[in-house]
Amino acid sequence: MKQLVIIGNGIAGITAARHVRQQDDQVRITVISAESDHFYSRTALMYIYMGHMTYAHTKPYEDFFWAKNRIDLMRGYVERVDTAGKQVQLADGKTLPYDALVIATGSVPTTVDWPGLNAKGVQGFYGLPDLASMEQYTQGIDRAVVVGGGLIGIELAEMLHSRHIAVTMLVRDQTYWGSTLPAEEGRILEQHIRDHGIDLRLATELREIQADESGRVRAVVTTDGQEIPCQFVGLGIGVTPNVGFLRGSGIELGKGVLVNEYFETSIPDVYAIGDCNEFRDPIIGTDGAPRKTIEQIWYTGRMHGETLAQTLCGHRTAYRPGAFFNSAKFLDIEYQTYGTLNAKPTEGEQTHYWEHPNGRQCVRINYRADDGRVVGIHALGLRLRHAVIDRWIQDRRPLDYVLRHFRQADFNPEFSDAYTDALTGNGPVRKSWLRRLFSSP
Repeated sequence: MKQLVIIGNGIAGITAARHVRQQDDQVRITVISAESDHFYSRTALMYIYMGHMTYAHTKPYEDFFWAKNRIDLMRGYVERVDTAGKQVQLADGKTLPYDALVIATGSVPTTVDWPGLNAKGVQGFYGLPDLASMEQYTQGIDRAVVVGGGLIGIELAEMLHSRHIAVTMLVRDQTYWGSTLPAEEGRILEQHIRDHGIDLRLATELREIQADESGRVRAVVTTDGQEIPCQFVGLGIGVTPNVGFLRGSGIELGKGVLVNEYFETSIPDVYAIGDCNEFRDPIIGTDGAPRKTIEQIWYTGRMHGETLAQTLCGHRTAYRPGAFFNSAKFLDIEYQTYGTLNAKPTEGEQTHYWEHPNGRQCVRINYRADDGRVVGIHALGLRLRHAVIDRWIQDRRPLDYVLRHFRQADFNPEFSDAYTDALTGNGPVRKSWLRRLFSSP
């Protein structure tokens, strides 16, 4: 391999570039991005808008890092991949040959063909261009609507709320994030969101977006006929693999770029990693549970890059992730999920649920009915130790073991002393509900 070309400078592509360079001092590495000159943390964009960070703070590496490590950065948009000629064609007419090509183009916001979708002030939120657009269209406004209640939706709502813009959230589920969370957790978050002054409307969908004479959004209309005045609409209904430019290339596509466990596409020497890929068959984690065929999560993108680098450097390595993990924040309530835990237990599963009387913290543990083996744990308002929970799931520990040792997973160092005392069972408030959490069903 003399020339490695990576399309996309997100966490997956940059991790692959770094790890290849660590193992191969001779290969020429070129990373192409149409969005930015340098790698930055997409998950930190909301904090730029909220005034907590600047763009410079989101760049993990100094600008000199890339030249020092001989990773060439090219700013441009790849318009076409010529797999027969083994080259990529950029929008400005330039071409770049490759010996190995890595597609790491991430995602684009998901949309629905609503009337008025192209009105000014209607957008998703994924990258730097979206941040710039949001800055432009929320200057001086007083009302906004967010469509969708997932992780992007709640980020958009928090960003707008931080600037004292009144926010209405439209969520189609009967309970908050009902496609992912059980009803009890959904109700905790519903109350929490409303307590922050956000107008949360469940079982409500968008029908159309209305614009004024200048083409700027002025209102939305819901499927039940309600008209909600607003000057900005944030779309938070998810993201879709960014693969449209690959149509006609001969690279086989599904929703994303179809790959096997080695990230190999249907074309030799072409690979896909990160948000844009789709595994042909579910990857089985080391805990024995199948993973989703599309995993659009920061840490899985990093793992993709690390694993593929081994193959690119001559050590063909299959992707073997551990138990599923993700974390997020819903305003100031933290959320962690481990293993397999769906909105409703699957056949053969049972659930053990505990909720604090204050209605802000809960823990749910799903386990197999036949042998008691814990398959999934998630928590709201509590921070758990990743290594401990992951080990329990990997080791297939039964529910009674997990309950007896649950204190080992407690990790809340920044909380007040009074709360820590309650959490560890040293205070009178703790004693009654601690028994409920650590008692087998």
